[in-house]
Amino acid sequence: MLRQYELVDLVKSYDPNADEDALNRAYVFAMKKHGAQLRTSGDPYYSHPVEVAGILTKFKLDCTSIIAGLLHDTVEDTDTSIEEIRSLFGDQVAQIVDGLTKLAMIEQKSANNKQAENFRKLLLAMSEDIRVLLIKLADRLHNMRTLHYCAPEKRARIAKETLDIYAPLAERIGMQEVKTELEEIAFKELHKEAYESIQARLNFLREQGSNLVPKIINQLQKDMEENGIKATVSGREKSPYSIWRKMQQKNASFEQLSDIMAFRIIVDDVASCYQALGVVHSKYHMVPRRFKDYISTPKPNGYKSIHTGVIGPENTRIEIQIRTQEMHEVAEKGVAAHWAYKQGEKVVGKNFRWIRELLEILDQASNPEEFLENTKLEMYNDQVFCFTPKGDLIGLPINSTPVDFAYAVHSSVGDTCVGAKINGEIRPLRTVLQNGDQVEILTSKAQHPSTEWDRFVVTGKAKAAIRRYVRAHKRDQFITLGQQLLERTFKGENLDFNEKSLVNVLPNFEAESIDDIYAKVGEGLVTAWDVMKAVYPAYKQSKLGKVVKSFKMPGFGKTPRKDRSKAEPLKIKGLIPGMAVHFAGCCHPLPGDRIVGIVTTGKGVAIHTIDCRLLEKFADEPERWLDISWGDAADDTPHIGRLKVMLANEPGALGELSNLVARSNGNISNLNIVNRTVSYFELLVDVEVKDLKHLTDIIAALKASKVVSYVSRSNQ
Repeated sequence: MLRQYELVDLVKSYDPNADEDALNRAYVFAMKKHGAQLRTSGDPYYSHPVEVAGILTKFKLDCTSIIAGLLHDTVEDTDTSIEEIRSLFGDQVAQIVDGLTKLAMIEQKSANNKQAENFRKLLLAMSEDIRVLLIKLADRLHNMRTLHYCAPEKRARIAKETLDIYAPLAERIGMQEVKTELEEIAFKELHKEAYESIQARLNFLREQGSNLVPKIINQLQKDMEENGIKATVSGREKSPYSIWRKMQQKNASFEQLSDIMAFRIIVDDVASCYQALGVVHSKYHMVPRRFKDYISTPKPNGYKSIHTGVIGPENTRIEIQIRTQEMHEVAEKGVAAHWAYKQGEKVVGKNFRWIRELLEILDQASNPEEFLENTKLEMYNDQVFCFTPKGDLIGLPINSTPVDFAYAVHSSVGDTCVGAKINGEIRPLRTVLQNGDQVEILTSKAQHPSTEWDRFVVTGKAKAAIRRYVRAHKRDQFITLGQQLLERTFKGENLDFNEKSLVNVLPNFEAESIDDIYAKVGEGLVTAWDVMKAVYPAYKQSKLGKVVKSFKMPGFGKTPRKDRSKAEPLKIKGLIPGMAVHFAGCCHPLPGDRIVGIVTTGKGVAIHTIDCRLLEKFADEPERWLDISWGDAADDTPHIGRLKVMLANEPGALGELSNLVARSNGNISNLNIVNRTVSYFELLVDVEVKDLKHLTDIIAALKASKVVSYVSRSNQ
């Protein structure tokens, strides 16, 4: 563990103006507050914040960051308050420590919810000051270095969280060294056998090629010198985790990977980078599709370099990276390489595009778990680079589509997207984008996000925006349905219904507005009877009971269905007396539809809806058409309405579908699964209904369900 004077000396070695007194006070304060607390390893707890501060000195962070690193656990694990930190060490330190402090109120929530809430707070804090993220990464790095002292279950959870969140965050700000170490420790914990296997293969290669690497370095160095290029050449081995991940992504064996060993050529300036590239390509055969120019098109985290694969010296397939010394510093240390705090400046996290996009996801997510899920999607490696018509570069994850591209440009572009031109050609919105594609998004003010998009988009930002629209759209439907239910209930009891009376009962239902009450009634969270009793508390229960008894519910006071064989035929105006009648199975006409009769051979008159697709077959036979309409007489004979339903593939979804139909006094007579994916079922459902209005009511009830993604009447 670093001693007090050693830590101060480290800070002053790169920042002579550091506040030595504040550093000493913070060191002593952390030791006193953590007192006799011990870590799982048995070490004094205060050794952890001291080691975190030591890691931060390697990033050469400012004095404020080092102090915050020393104090980052005091509020969470001791009786220290943020106000005490502020009074002793100033506003900036207090703000950073507060951003790093876990939420005390979420201890009783689920593990995922707890993790999501913590990450949500971390994101908001680092959007104001990126130092919060740097200290959090140092904190996680030291925890990972001592992970072996924890219980196995806890080790696995922490390792998975590190791979899902913290390693991608380190990559986002370009801190390659931190990212690699976090990945390696987590990989070794989660996939021990794979780690040991790859490590053994690497050890074997080192023994076999112990003389090969120096030979390649010497030859490349000689190539540069012969062409007048001042350069430093070095070799580096890929980490076991990056090798394993590439094997997974490419479904390739260890032997098939060409860049297990990479060589770096570091030169003085950008011009020399391209000159060195010319030397390499003129002397060695380039491997197809292995050239990437991140100098002209840098990665979103600021990474710049030229990558190329060649059959190099000793006839060995190798990867070569060419960059300047400044680019190399950024590649290894990321944000910390061009630190600005020493000049008193503050780097605001919102200046980073990827943080702004994560904040948008935060605004659009309905709950912490959804936010965490979409955030993980958003932080994956950017592997596809596409251009706008103006030449702006957009980085996206692999398998992205034009809809992902549209949301990456701007949320409003995504919401109004109706089509896309890829390299000048109109292409479907689910087309997978390739490197170098030029994408033009076609928009319309009348367009809105489609639930179908959620099935093929891959970016967290797109998924969050689509789901937000679906939630808002469903809420509108709940509000309309709830208002209708309340108006009908009040009217049935001859009671006055007005919104002013609802305002007085908002607290009864934990509602902030009248629309909240409507939505809860429409969703079924609150019944219309509950609202009526709240508005009219003196209303007699006995009278309410009569209404309940007369209201038809499945299994309660339901009148027996008439025997179809004894039902009287429905009267239809315009039919020739005595002719046989049947309802077409292609369009399933219902009372309330506009209909037409077609005279058939041997089967009498077939009744079709006026918009039935099958009618096109009889366009040239007007003599077979009959102008008919439904009769005025009421009839209880059931009719078949066919629905197309997109249902979530989850336990209980089919049961909820049938319950919703039953509660609407419908009866499912047939059900057919026409398509099935991991997330959804696509169904054709035949429902016995009285008329078009009855079917419409059932559709409205289904649309209000969380398990129903899409429902419409089908004419298939």
